[in-house]
Amino acid sequence: MTGRTAALPLHLTSATLLRVSAEGVATALVLTVQARTGNAATAGYLQTAMTLPYVLSGPLIGHALDRVGRPRRVAVVLAAGYTVATAVLLAVAGRSPLVLALLVAAVIGVTEPIVVALTSLLPRFVPTGRLSRAYGLEASSYNLAGIAGPGLAAGLASLAGGQYAGVAIIAVGVVGLLTLPLLPFPGPPPGKDADPGADKDADKDAGKDAGTRPGTGWFPMIAGGLLVLAEVRVLRALTAATTLAWMGFGGVAVTAVLLAEHIGAAPSAGGQLLVALAIGSLIGSLASSRWLTPKHGEPVMIAGLVAFGASLAALAVAPSLAWATAAFVVAGVSEGPVFAATLMLRQRESPPERLGQVNTTAGSLKIGASAVGAALTAASAAAIGPVGLVLAIAAFQFAGAAVGLVLLRVPAGEKPVDAVQGDS
Repeated sequence: MTGRTAALPLHLTSATLLRVSAEGVATALVLTVQARTGNAATAGYLQTAMTLPYVLSGPLIGHALDRVGRPRRVAVVLAAGYTVATAVLLAVAGRSPLVLALLVAAVIGVTEPIVVALTSLLPRFVPTGRLSRAYGLEASSYNLAGIAGPGLAAGLASLAGGQYAGVAIIAVGVVGLLTLPLLPFPGPPPGKDADPGADKDADKDAGKDAGTRPGTGWFPMIAGGLLVLAEVRVLRALTAATTLAWMGFGGVAVTAVLLAEHIGAAPSAGGQLLVALAIGSLIGSLASSRWLTPKHGEPVMIAGLVAFGASLAALAVAPSLAWATAAFVVAGVSEGPVFAATLMLRQRESPPERLGQVNTTAGSLKIGASAVGAALTAASAAAIGPVGLVLAIAAFQFAGAAVGLVLLRVPAGEKPVDAVQGDS
């Protein structure tokens, strides 16, 4: 049995390895397809096939982790499905009919949300007094993965060729999968006012009454997390603010490349700018693990979005790559605490029996918004140029902060959601 002292390091190790794989698979896929076919654009279709199922599967996986008496089995099976599908996709992409590759990519989209859903398990084995630090470290896990994943794929491609870019991504995914069973997987917390007969099989497997679980049926499975996000004032403000901000953030990758060219650097310097952003986010997240507390979550979220937007807006007058790199680092330092505060506020405001579904549903909304933002960037790049793009992305951050602030000031009037209590 894993002790509580070792539980968090084990969680961070396994989850980070899986996230490194998840963050790097897109880069590895582009490099692999380019090396095999000479046409990297085909990878765009595969990336879309990986993204779209996520929007639906995310809430379902969150619901499953909230509900089942033995979440270890669910997590391991989904992580195994993700790892195997990733290995198969990187093996067949550019070599097999596109339809087959698209089907395999869709399997990744169905299973990958487990990488995010693991976050919802933290309150089950981390003492309340240490949750703030745990969420700061968890945010750092995502930031580190955002650096290491694409870096591993690109680094291996430069050494061995693009067709081998996915080897490291598959390897870290396998190691993450092998360490996953070592994590503590306590059952869901007991709730109230729900059907005591729900999920009898899981209760029997657990060897005891598992308590209240979220309601059954397809509607609560798919929309239960969305209802919580809509009806709880703080979560409503948080979700609206960060989803709007991420609509702008979806265009950062393309904008970084265009901005690098605009200031006289090589297009590849856009990758340097993105690494600077990720490093800044890691610094901000690590700092948050030290000083950020849940009671300060709302002001940190609002102020962080404003600071993030201001840093991006400063790029419009950056005279050189060095200044642009510094601005991206500052932007990342501002974004890191926003992510940590987001995780804390979801845990603080969500009913315990719906935390997994809330996390995955909110994550799906952000991914969807990011995809829209990427499309808007592609459509408007020629018309407004890189300076217009960075100002537009900054405007989305300011708009998100403003919407969040307005919604936070709306008087609280939450109603119970399914079995959710007013005091949760």
